[in-house]
Amino acid sequence: MNLVVNGDPFSADDGLTVAGLLRDLGLEGRPCAVEINRELAPKAEHAERSLSEGDTIEVVTLVGGG
Repeated sequence: MNLVVNGDPFSADDGLTVAGLLRDLGLEGRPCAVEINRELAPKAEHAERSLSEGDTIEVVTLVGGG
């Protein structure tokens, strides 16, 4: 299926979950916020929430520094 992740095209297998996407992006276990089609996806739902063809996903991570 075709998705848009942070403004870029992203190809994924059908049935991919938010948790699977974060794993594929190398963000598994890191603090981040995920928005799907302009709606916040709570972390508690990441393992169960499946993505659909054409979804637009924004992933925001925390960056430390000083």
